[in-house]
Amino acid sequence: MRPTVYIADIAQHEGKEITLHGWLYNRRSSGKLHFLQVRDGTGTIQCVVFKGNVAPEVFHEADHLPQESSLTVTGLVKKDERSPIGFELDVKSLAPVAKPAREYPIGHKEHGVAFLMEQRHLWLRSQRQQVILRVRHTVEKAIRDFFDERGFTLVDAPIFTPSACEGTSTLFEVPYFDLGKAYLTQSGQLYMEAAAMALGKVYCFGPTFRAEKSKTRRHLTEFWMVEPEVAYMDLDGDMELMEQFVSYVVQTALAKHRKELVSVLERDVSKLEAVKPPFPRITYTEAVDVIQKAGHPMKWGDDIGGDEETVVAKQFDRPVMVHRYPAEMKAFYFKKDPADPKVALGCDVLAPEGYGEIIGGGQREDDLPTLEAAIEHHQLPKEAFEWYLDVRRYGSVPHAGFGMGVERCVAWICGLHHVRETIPFARMMERITP
Repeated sequence: MRPTVYIADIAQHEGKEITLHGWLYNRRSSGKLHFLQVRDGTGTIQCVVFKGNVAPEVFHEADHLPQESSLTVTGLVKKDERSPIGFELDVKSLAPVAKPAREYPIGHKEHGVAFLMEQRHLWLRSQRQQVILRVRHTVEKAIRDFFDERGFTLVDAPIFTPSACEGTSTLFEVPYFDLGKAYLTQSGQLYMEAAAMALGKVYCFGPTFRAEKSKTRRHLTEFWMVEPEVAYMDLDGDMELMEQFVSYVVQTALAKHRKELVSVLERDVSKLEAVKPPFPRITYTEAVDVIQKAGHPMKWGDDIGGDEETVVAKQFDRPVMVHRYPAEMKAFYFKKDPADPKVALGCDVLAPEGYGEIIGGGQREDDLPTLEAAIEHHQLPKEAFEWYLDVRRYGSVPHAGFGMGVERCVAWICGLHHVRETIPFARMMERITP
């Protein structure tokens, strides 16, 4: 058997006879020629079957293969300027591996999103979904590369947790043997704070779960999040890390996928080219002023929702950092601003083009009595946080961090309307299959 060649590497084999293994994406015929669009997961190439080059039964077979038949194709690699990849395959032989048992349900026509989500296991084979998943892969690798290259240590946070970071209303509760209740994690942050006191600069990267009953285009019940935490870092250092991180991830994805973003996803990449430091920084108070001037009935102390985020982000050509939110809006672990205790040393990064918050984070409270008082104020069970308080009892230092959801970032980079396309198998309020 000839070694398998992948379509992504086809340029290295110009003028040579090679063998591809893949699936039939589409086909058309023109007299003595059949044109087969064959994909192999790394790309798609046109395979030209000329009647005079193959056995009669092969020529007949090529004209009757159903969509998504798996097949092996052998032929000569030829340069073709009309091809999107610059080459085509002059077929010498082909052999089906398996033909679909029934008509493939996703044809080359428009389908409703509800139908496509039901067929998600097959929808992944479409060109658009392949591009999105490749961008996601690049984003995840860029995340790891960014932190690894800067001396961070990856620390895996637990999925089962005995308590909630911010109350239990948005957590999935599960029975846990004889110990009672446990919860699927909504964040690894508290554990990263402990790890940062051991390793200095750490991050966790894994699945998180939110039982929030939300059906917006920005929400999933299961998503992936990266959460760095750094000892001896304040809010200013944290914000600088945020903008460096976001810029690195976006520019890495753009550099690798520019052609696909434009040709397949029709993304206006000029919007991504502008994502470079420095990012504009405004306080929550300034953001409220912007929102009010735009005609929205918001007052100081209200949460900045999706519509309001869009109003603020529209003022800038790159992500904007909104910092120092009202302390009462933030979780118990946020440190208050010594210069103005009404606000917390927190920051959200809002992506442009209506994509909203992609990062949330800030400086953590490092003073033991203040943190104990905050736990009591939020009516949280102190015994569940004794281990977390130990982080302050033994060598407490200023520290800060943040969290970024992969799906929102990918949706923004790809210019997608809904985050459900950014994850292979979406989990939402109304969906737990396939």
